[in-house]
Amino acid sequence: MYKIIACDLDETLLRRDRKISEEDKKSIAKLKDLGVKFVPASGRNYVSIDAQLKELGTFDAENEYVISFNGGAITENKNHKLLHFDGIPFELAEEFYRRGLTYDVCVHVYTLDNVYAYNFFQNEKDYVAGRMAVQETFEKNLDFLKGQEIVKCLYTNTDRNYLQKIAKDLEDITGDVDVSYSSNRYIEFNRRGVNKGAGLRKLAEILGVDMKDTIAIGDNWNDASMIQAAGLGVGVANVVPDMRSICDYICERDCENSAVSEVIQKFILDKI
Repeated sequence: MYKIIACDLDETLLRRDRKISEEDKKSIAKLKDLGVKFVPASGRNYVSIDAQLKELGTFDAENEYVISFNGGAITENKNHKLLHFDGIPFELAEEFYRRGLTYDVCVHVYTLDNVYAYNFFQNEKDYVAGRMAVQETFEKNLDFLKGQEIVKCLYTNTDRNYLQKIAKDLEDITGDVDVSYSSNRYIEFNRRGVNKGAGLRKLAEILGVDMKDTIAIGDNWNDASMIQAAGLGVGVANVVPDMRSICDYICERDCENSAVSEVIQKFILDKI
């Protein structure tokens, strides 16, 4: 039987109203008695996932886990206990920040505990509202974060072609960086080798679980690494079209219609 389900949040588990369906909550609750870990896997920081953990009844719980920052951190829910961390050097974060000021983007910088945004335009404020707390900054450099751990940086623009152009422009500094796209609005920069797939492998190692006994569920390119790493890689019905070929299974349902329940029923409950 599968022992870990790693699941993306936005546009996968969460509906567009940012809530978890009652059907999904009931299905996820059934996993606990079966010894199956349901692990949120998000690009967000772990503190911002507390609302979802409360919905799932695993907030501040021992032996329950979160993969956050696109794999940059693994935490046990009890007291946000940090089990694994892998960020980017301050100098590289400073370069992404400085160069981001030259593009038509909102620049995000993630520390372990906070998210800072420069050029925090209204569309981005509306998008993150209810998802995570973001502190707006008007600083032209990252001197105000010296001495702090930087987990990742990202840029926001809803034009995917524009983000891909930026990725080409930045190739001189992304040799040691994992570049991914998410939520049809972000290009994200993590340390090379840091991604949700690596996070899932690390958590499986910590828990003594074979990767063949894992499921990963997602919808966008920052989920691709864990979908490919898992024993069963699943795309919800609203998965970006170019990713369908790398998924072992495509749900009939989308994020609005309890796709996660479909996976739990088909691959866990129906097998009992």
